Amino acid sequence: MSDVKKPVKITETILRDAHQSLIATRMTTEQMLPIIDKMDEIGYHSVECWGGATFDACLRFLKEDPWVRLRKLKDGFKKTKLQMLFRGQNILGYSPYADDVVEYFVQKSIANGIDIIRIFDCLNDIRNLETAVKAANKEKGHAQVALSYTLGDAYTMDYWKNMAKQIEEMGADSICIKDMAGLLVPTEATKLVTALKEGTKLPIQLHTHYTSGVASMTYMKAVEAGCDIIDTAMSPLALGTSQPATEVMVKAFEGTEFDSGLDQTKLAEIADYFKPLREQWLESGLLSPKVMGVNIKTLLYQVPGGMLSNLVSQLKEMHAEDKFDEVLEEVPRVRKDFGEPPLVTPSSQIVGTQAVLNVVTGQRYKMMTKESKDLLVGKYGQTVKPMDKEVQKMALDSLGMKEPITYRPADDIEPQLEKLEKEMAQYKKQDEDVLSYALFPQVATEFFKYREAQETGIDASLANTEDKTYPV
Repeated sequence: MSDVKKPVKITETILRDAHQSLIATRMTTEQMLPIIDKMDEIGYHSVECWGGATFDACLRFLKEDPWVRLRKLKDGFKKTKLQMLFRGQNILGYSPYADDVVEYFVQKSIANGIDIIRIFDCLNDIRNLETAVKAANKEKGHAQVALSYTLGDAYTMDYWKNMAKQIEEMGADSICIKDMAGLLVPTEATKLVTALKEGTKLPIQLHTHYTSGVASMTYMKAVEAGCDIIDTAMSPLALGTSQPATEVMVKAFEGTEFDSGLDQTKLAEIADYFKPLREQWLESGLLSPKVMGVNIKTLLYQVPGGMLSNLVSQLKEMHAEDKFDEVLEEVPRVRKDFGEPPLVTPSSQIVGTQAVLNVVTGQRYKMMTKESKDLLVGKYGQTVKPMDKEVQKMALDSLGMKEPITYRPADDIEPQLEKLEKEMAQYKKQDEDVLSYALFPQVATEFFKYREAQETGIDASLANTEDKTYPV
């Protein structure tokens, strides 16, 4: 064992990805606030607490303002860096936005308390990351670029190493391996981290999910290979489709050259706070035992945990639950036709929904969603492998296009901020409201009406919006 200390750093995910993965992002700000003081004393590298699906869930289901949540968290975390997940040109939505909206969102996120922005693109298309990275650099935030990890013969070690070089040249401050489906196995983690370390001098962080059951072992091998930071979740909301448990990983490295130095007694106090909440979520059915186990089919079909639950709910709505296994087998076929994209929001929903339609209609691509067509014609960016020419032609024909677009998709989008400001002027109470509206116009408008009603004391009961759970 080396005498040189290389303590592994820990990013805590319980305030974002852990509850997004296990309870459909339903933890409220009021449930978070009482434990923040203790979390701030731990010595985490960062606490991931915003972005991803939290923004949508706050407005849609919790009737909370996500910006107010961020400001309250910033007030409480006086020593710890706050981190968010950002979907590149898609921001926190499901399709690309104009550069002016991306830049303004980054500016406001950092102004309201975010220190580290983890930026990813569902196709690993570098062009879709540039605007957000430059904006974070300009605002003196930490721009971390995440590689959406996936399997396939195009995704070689040279591919990842080359990506790392491009990310460093782009001006990123660190790199994250974003293994949203839990596909990275221990031996591959050793190879991947070693390759990335050869390709870049930037710090390497690893994010994975416990879905396939190998995540803790993967972390061990990654750290031994030189990975600097790992994402973990406090044990009450760890494992299953969430991350490995913070306390377990801290214990695993204790006494080694990678010892994190975090205090188990203090961690236990945080776990004790979340245990009763976990019991409440179990009793209410919000936390389902289905997402707590190991699903080895993840490695077979490369389907992230959140995507699995989406497929189940879609089939339920169509009264076709008996088709689940057929759909799982169809997913890799659709993914191949679509150029083998990594399966992460929004590509996971696009591929999953198309697989459901192919199976339920009994005829492949008889029905094609708008999002499938847009992906096939290049409106989301460039895939690593070519798409199936016949399937792509069906999409081009239906949209009246001769050729797919090969340039950066956002180049087609005119500046949007001024128009959006005019559209929602009557509801505006703070600068950030225009960004909530930009991302989710209908949901934000409903929230603004609810907020107005609350402030004026009018009955604020609004019709329930359709309940969907969104994967990572």
